[in-house]
Amino acid sequence: MTSRTVAVLAGGLSHEREVSLRSGRRLATSLRKAGLSVVEWDVDATLLGRIRSDRPDAVAIALHGGEGENGSVQAVLDLVGVPFVGTPAAACRRAWDKPTAKAEFRRAGLTTPDWVALPHSTFRELGAQAVLDAMVERLGLPLMVKPDQGGSALGAQVVQQAAELPAAMVSCLAYADTVLAERFVAGTEVAVSVVHDGAEPRALPPVEVDTAGGVYDYTARYTPGAATFHCPARLDPSTIAALEEAALAAHRLLGLRDVSRLDAVVDAEGRVQILEVNVSPGLTDTSLLPTAAAAADIELGDLYAALVERAVERGH
Repeated sequence: MTSRTVAVLAGGLSHEREVSLRSGRRLATSLRKAGLSVVEWDVDATLLGRIRSDRPDAVAIALHGGEGENGSVQAVLDLVGVPFVGTPAAACRRAWDKPTAKAEFRRAGLTTPDWVALPHSTFRELGAQAVLDAMVERLGLPLMVKPDQGGSALGAQVVQQAAELPAAMVSCLAYADTVLAERFVAGTEVAVSVVHDGAEPRALPPVEVDTAGGVYDYTARYTPGAATFHCPARLDPSTIAALEEAALAAHRLLGLRDVSRLDAVVDAEGRVQILEVNVSPGLTDTSLLPTAAAAADIELGDLYAALVERAVERGH
């Protein structure tokens, strides 16, 4: 492989800044081990100046939340003609907006829990209690309440009783202006990473997530020992195959590129219920893509080095 200079973008100003910095450090270390020259850049107002003065061969995005996943940084990189690992801006926007992605899944015949997405103004203008009552009547309980955009389960919680809904809404609206409420699906929580490091995208072994509290929230995601991971997931071969097919179908449907991660629940009937798709999967010590790569005997640095080569080839 030709020696490349790669700029790893991390940090930024989203709620997930600290997680992003951890992902960026691990990615940079892994790429150096794979023989690439790496610079680590925190994403701020100096980014374009750095690109102009020290232009890398490609950029690897380890940003989570905000501009790193909603297509903004990707669009800017396109503006200045720098190849990058990851999904194009327009497809980032489709995946970032959870109600939009869920509607795409449903139209394509993929299964996703029933939902409603409502902006803050709806509760204010139509009466919060009346809207909450209609929500419970339509979707039932328990409900999963989460921001319509964002990651790391920030602002997300399971609501078991109607009396818990107002507080859950307040917590959710601290992270977004629109609430996504979906029918809670009990079952086995699984993440399936998709990588396009060869001729065609492929699914890595599904990772089963087992949390002591039953909910894979922010604390469980980033506290070592708070969750137990099983990879491959402890599911029968046909369910494993269905998960991998769903991940690849979602990846292609939304127009994702290079790398993505599907979050899903296998319900009591064995159906794959798609929750969401992430265009910038976490790369921390407790993240799921590195766990899947390790189970497939793939070094994280080698995987991303191959993705860097693909990005450079696209840029020529």
